[in-house]
Amino acid sequence: MPAAASVAALALTLLAAPAPAHATAVAEPVRAAQSTPEADPAVTARFAELVAAYDEWRRTVHPEYALRRGDETRAGELTDTSLAGVHKRHAWSANFLEELRAVDARRLSPADARDHFLLRRDFELGAEGFRFGAWMMPVGGRFGPHQEIAQMGDLATFADLDDYEAYINRLLGVPGSLLGTMEVMRAGIEAGVMPPRVTVEQVPLQIRAARAGMRDALRKPFATLPKSVSADDRARLVQGFERALDPIDTALTEFEAFFITEYLPKCRGSIGASEMKDGAAWYAHQLRVHTTTAMDAREIHETGLAEVARIRAEMMQVIARTDWYAADPARAAMPEDERFAAFITYLRTDPRFYCRTAEELLARYRDVCKRIDPKLPALFATCPRLTYGVREIPRFMAPAQTTAYYQPGSPERGEPGYFYANTYALDQRPTYEFIPLSLHEAVPGHHFQIALAQELAGAREFRRDLDSTAFTEGWALYAERLGIEMGLFADPYDDFGRLLYEMWRSCRLVVDPGMHAFGWTRERAIDFMKRNTALSELNIVNEVDRYIGWPGQACGYKIGELTIRRLRERAEKALGARFDLRRFHDAVLLDGPVPLDLLEQNIAAWIDAEMRAVAAQR
Repeated sequence: MPAAASVAALALTLLAAPAPAHATAVAEPVRAAQSTPEADPAVTARFAELVAAYDEWRRTVHPEYALRRGDETRAGELTDTSLAGVHKRHAWSANFLEELRAVDARRLSPADARDHFLLRRDFELGAEGFRFGAWMMPVGGRFGPHQEIAQMGDLATFADLDDYEAYINRLLGVPGSLLGTMEVMRAGIEAGVMPPRVTVEQVPLQIRAARAGMRDALRKPFATLPKSVSADDRARLVQGFERALDPIDTALTEFEAFFITEYLPKCRGSIGASEMKDGAAWYAHQLRVHTTTAMDAREIHETGLAEVARIRAEMMQVIARTDWYAADPARAAMPEDERFAAFITYLRTDPRFYCRTAEELLARYRDVCKRIDPKLPALFATCPRLTYGVREIPRFMAPAQTTAYYQPGSPERGEPGYFYANTYALDQRPTYEFIPLSLHEAVPGHHFQIALAQELAGAREFRRDLDSTAFTEGWALYAERLGIEMGLFADPYDDFGRLLYEMWRSCRLVVDPGMHAFGWTRERAIDFMKRNTALSELNIVNEVDRYIGWPGQACGYKIGELTIRRLRERAEKALGARFDLRRFHDAVLLDGPVPLDLLEQNIAAWIDAEMRAVAAQR
């Protein structure tokens, strides 16, 4: 590993250098690339060779990813987190992009041209984004090695002796991985690329909590050693595991001290991306990455304001259906803002809407999921084979975590997906959120969409987990609305919870560009969400801090959902009585995650095919 100072200097040089002329180029439209009637065998073979090289490279440099895909070649290794590792990956990506650009997509088949477009687009966005240096901020309130380490025992399958030996080797690599992360963070200090202080203030407490629970968490796999492992091997494995723990604890202690004494004091007091060097350009780039559109901050902000007004009107109609409204005739005479505020106060304070124990909360989520499952075949022609479960978010990371998240499974390794729910501060986890949240994180939201993509027959590996926030999160938000067609929102409080979640995502379109492009303060963003949602104050604060620490990402949800709804309306209008919702959902999902412009083309082609099929039957 090169000395930190010399590689940090390289990082500064890269940040100071002007962007390459091609850095902001966008791959040619897929439509143009698909115009060739016949593919060239030599060009096809070259593209296949490049994709194979990419697959091999990704599995090599990201052993954890390979393991999830069932490739155990480097099961005992971890990704190289050092500055040298970062720059080696960047250099490889730059070379690969040049080779990819040399392939004439017009001489590929339509399917290959589409894959070429998607892969090239991904690498071009990565090349453009690298120069802004966000990669030098690898730790936040919701991510970082301290959180990953404590979960290492949960994110692998343990079936034989080799699995346990590989696990111990991964643990032995943790101290070096932490040192690499600190090296990157020190380069960030030197380059002045630092996160807002408010987004990382809880990290030292998280590291301490991770250390406190680390041994028990990492020891879990040894509670179920398979019978095929001999007594001698068991003793050897346990001894090797115990030897690995002290160095990890020492490394985490050093990481905590570094964070408190070196890193946190240098974190910036500002919150907006636009206040960083080249921050306006970086935020515009982040919006392109996460919405997969050309919408700028102003367009997104105004779209959010319009959606907030629309949903607020629907919320008032639902309030009028509740027993709270009926219980006091004076409430009908209240001014609308006063009535809304009084209703929100009721939701936030009445015990009827809160669980008393973590076990009750998890049981309620599992019950909702089991109510959803039998309704899926009526709305979907194709359902995933992979199952899912509901788990508690690890308690050491729960205070700074959002309400829930989804952890993908692995069909190759027979591992289910998991919907993780937050049981911290039960008085901030209202029950009227349970249905929309389950629809979003589990089925037919994230688990459904991601598992279907993982199971796509014949799709290239990179297509199964392509990163497209607007598609994956847009689909999950659209899935919440499908609860209406499932008959899940007959109770007005549950229906208000659905609108609450839609309002929450619409508020993101307002406050994210508000803070990152228009100078909003953190307090203004929090106040806006308090006035327009029924989210608990803890959730609002955590959410706003998430938007501060992850510019642009939160905008992908609503932009994606609005696009899917608009495409469905277009299909319903074009096909009339012939519209089949189950087939429409297949058309959306069975090409894997794609940017919204390609989704538009896919649905337009599907509508044309359906209309031709109808005409042929006449």
